[in-house]
Amino acid sequence: MHTIVPFIIVLGVLIFVHELGHFLFAKLFGVRVLTFSLGFGPKLIGKVVGETEYVISAFPLGGYVKMFGENPDEQQVDVVEQHGSFAHKSVWKRFCIVLAGPLFNLLFAVALFFFLFVVIGVPKSVDTTKIGKVTEGTPAFSAGIKPGDVVIRIDGADTKIWEDVLDGVKKSEGRSLAMVVRRGQEEIAVDVVPKKDSVKNVFGEEVEKRFMIGIVKDDEVTYAHVGVIQAFIDACGQTWMYIHLTVLGFVKIIQRVIPASEMGGPILIAQIAGEQMKAGWINLLYFMGLLSVNLGILNLLPIPVLDGGHLVFLTVEGLRRKPVHERAQIIAQQVGIALLGALMVFVFYNDIVRLLK
Repeated sequence: MHTIVPFIIVLGVLIFVHELGHFLFAKLFGVRVLTFSLGFGPKLIGKVVGETEYVISAFPLGGYVKMFGENPDEQQVDVVEQHGSFAHKSVWKRFCIVLAGPLFNLLFAVALFFFLFVVIGVPKSVDTTKIGKVTEGTPAFSAGIKPGDVVIRIDGADTKIWEDVLDGVKKSEGRSLAMVVRRGQEEIAVDVVPKKDSVKNVFGEEVEKRFMIGIVKDDEVTYAHVGVIQAFIDACGQTWMYIHLTVLGFVKIIQRVIPASEMGGPILIAQIAGEQMKAGWINLLYFMGLLSVNLGILNLLPIPVLDGGHLVFLTVEGLRRKPVHERAQIIAQQVGIALLGALMVFVFYNDIVRLLK
């Protein structure tokens, strides 16, 4: 239950935001919206308001906005009905309607971070020499250094910031270091012999080799209250950072830098959502922002049946001044459905393997 509830909340909000983008732009351009659904499959509850049926469906792994004129059998309509038909709108209007879903996910992330930064402040890392983690089997672990220790001297030189610790270890060239750490009220002297090891980036790629002892800085943060304008600028910066990392992540998967086994699906999302919920609502909202960016970028991938695939078709139509042949679109969508189906099976498999481990 502690994973299902936050999972439904997070995914439900993000799906709603995505479909709301399609819905609002469809209404803006006069397209009749027949159905607004959260979820796929059998209808659980529904209510018709005006010309639209609002539905909650059984499987909460997506949603859809069904517009009049999307299907081929709805595209041959009389002149009166053409006004509300999606197919009879100009290319740029259809492009905007399709793009609005992913765009709303990205804008939602900005709004979410803006809210957090205004309410609790902008997170700033506290630059101390406190150790947050000691990796097993490393020189620091063997020397008896523990998480929570504060490095106060290396070879007689005071360490004020974490960069002092890094420099002291890096310049050792492998010789034994005389370190002094504070543990509670006690100062403890330890001798540590650094070993050369690989420094890796967030994607696991080797950046360089240098002498290390196996300690990680404590991730303590403080929150700085800023004005509304600065909070908005920082929210845009935070969202852009997540966009950059997400796109880079997809590239690294294609390059096989990130193993395919690292890919996760709904079960992994539910697990992470549960963990973030236990850590506090701030963590959950940050996770929701990250996931919103992921959802927006994922839907922009040029795969048929995703929004990105539709945008490719509309771009080609705009350049050729005529739609892509219907048969080609149907085949492309069938291929896209097969690819997404295979991907869903694969990530579910990864999730189950992780659970069994």
